[in-house]
Amino acid sequence: MSSPNKQKKAAKKLNVSLITGIGFTLIIAVIGFTVAQLPGLNRLGPLACAILIAVVYRQVFGYPEKLRTGIQFTSKKLLRFAIILYGLKLNMIVIFHEGLPLLLRGAVTIIFSIAVLMILAKWLKADLNLSLLLSVGTGICGAAAIAAVSPIIKAKDEDTAMGVGIIALVGTFFSIIYTLVYPILPISLIDYGNWVGISLHEIGHVALAAAPAGQDALAHALLAKLARVFLLIPVCFILMFWMKKRGKIDREAKFEFPWFLIGFIIMSFVGSYIIGNEFVVSKKHMSDISAFTSFILTMSMTGLGLNISLKELRTKAIRPLLAIIITSLLLSLLTYFSF
Repeated sequence: MSSPNKQKKAAKKLNVSLITGIGFTLIIAVIGFTVAQLPGLNRLGPLACAILIAVVYRQVFGYPEKLRTGIQFTSKKLLRFAIILYGLKLNMIVIFHEGLPLLLRGAVTIIFSIAVLMILAKWLKADLNLSLLLSVGTGICGAAAIAAVSPIIKAKDEDTAMGVGIIALVGTFFSIIYTLVYPILPISLIDYGNWVGISLHEIGHVALAAAPAGQDALAHALLAKLARVFLLIPVCFILMFWMKKRGKIDREAKFEFPWFLIGFIIMSFVGSYIIGNEFVVSKKHMSDISAFTSFILTMSMTGLGLNISLKELRTKAIRPLLAIIITSLLLSLLTYFSF
């Protein structure tokens, strides 16, 4: 008799957490858009302002556990939805002309990140498992890559969580630095987008850094990032082969392919070949879709910012943190001068 009632209460509690959590990120997103209108902060844009507000909130008030369901929904589901919609801005002709070079650049990024970070980790005597997670996250796609490879290399849960926190912190820091320096860089907006996509960590970080440079830069940044994300599969198979050679493979290990990126490609085809050819969408409606996408993305940045806890960076994380900062800096410089 009591079991159904308990289930109903649990479901109601979950729904309340989902709705209030989404509402919380929406409020911070609105504040971020408002603050971004102020002189000086308008260079950062609403994405960076929202994530900074979220980070400060987390450090002062702690993580709002009662809102976790909704916050996680915005930082994951809404982020993927926003990226799919951003596909409308990508001209697929660019893929056919630049896809292979970006794929090769992505491979270089991954090899460089893993090699340099692991060398630094050994030199600094940092935790090697955590460092390996960070190297893969730096080279491919941040937390998603860490989550994919952690069961393969049998990483501890605490290492996985710490790796996700570090990659979010470092990626956010570099993203904000990118937004500050791009107006003074002697580089075209298209090359800037490619640089962002080929060098930054998370998809959210790429969007954060590229958005202030405009829709074209953002589209190219996501394309460059897409090339790196697709390389997650061969990297996982390589790691599985490596673990098997060491006799430590977990045959049950699985990773979730980021299918939302397929949606990004589909929407890119729709925006390139269907809209304007098969049917016409007014500029106003396209502008509204773009504004809606930016707002959804800003909400997801709030969720990302709330996941960053500076207090959790304990002694174990200091040396891997130093290694990833040095690697990220070298990677930024290497990829910048390659354009």
